[in-house]
Amino acid sequence: MSRLVVASQLPELFNSVFAQHVVDAEIIAVPPGLHAPLPNDAKVLVAAPFRKAGGVLPAEPPKGWPFDVEWVQLVSVGIDFYPDWLFDGPVVTSARGSSAVALAEFALAAILAEAKRLPEIWIDKAERWAPQPLKLISGATLGLVGFGAIGEALAPRAQALGLNVIATRRSDKPISTPGVERVADLKTLFARSDHVVLAAPATPETRKLIGRDVLAAAKPGLHLINIARGALIDDQALLEALDDGRVTRASLDVTHPEPLG
Repeated sequence: MSRLVVASQLPELFNSVFAQHVVDAEIIAVPPGLHAPLPNDAKVLVAAPFRKAGGVLPAEPPKGWPFDVEWVQLVSVGIDFYPDWLFDGPVVTSARGSSAVALAEFALAAILAEAKRLPEIWIDKAERWAPQPLKLISGATLGLVGFGAIGEALAPRAQALGLNVIATRRSDKPISTPGVERVADLKTLFARSDHVVLAAPATPETRKLIGRDVLAAAKPGLHLINIARGALIDDQALLEALDDGRVTRASLDVTHPEPLG
């Protein structure tokens, strides 16, 4: 019986770990993108993003695609860094949920850092020290834009710290996490929230989803956290909201473009 051949665009270190867990397969390293044919008999492609944020995706597949590939496993959760034609052939699966807990913890860390004024406390010059006001997160309201794997991981952790959690979700699927209130629209969510976490996918429909109209409805002093994609925010509108105090802090794990110039 022949071994399963996997063409992997992961770095060498990841491939070595991968091989330890998939002992019945032959892992062959290939460069990112599809600029050359894949190894003969490769049935699985582990695909890295085809572009960095802001880059251009190839409009056409390479000659011979999909070769012998029957399954494409994306290494990322989002699919916006891959060309459309990749999804028209073999079965494609993503890494949905793989980073949910890590990103939920990042969002909680950002909430605590804002509430406890950690950037102001972490000083490198003695003359910059100044007393900081105490601020509780217990009793505050956390708004989640998108309620997928990240929202499911974040909501109970936030509730354990005393935060009230509300959420919007584009699908009709019910929110099953106990105690999470579903709200009808973004403006309502922003008007009620002390902290908002963006955890929605990047699609043509969500591009600049957070614009002037949504930010104008925000509760004064809002803390905005983006752990999704930079394209969800209208950057100019956010700068204006920061300048006028409607938003007091923006914790951005992602930007558009990346990196910032």
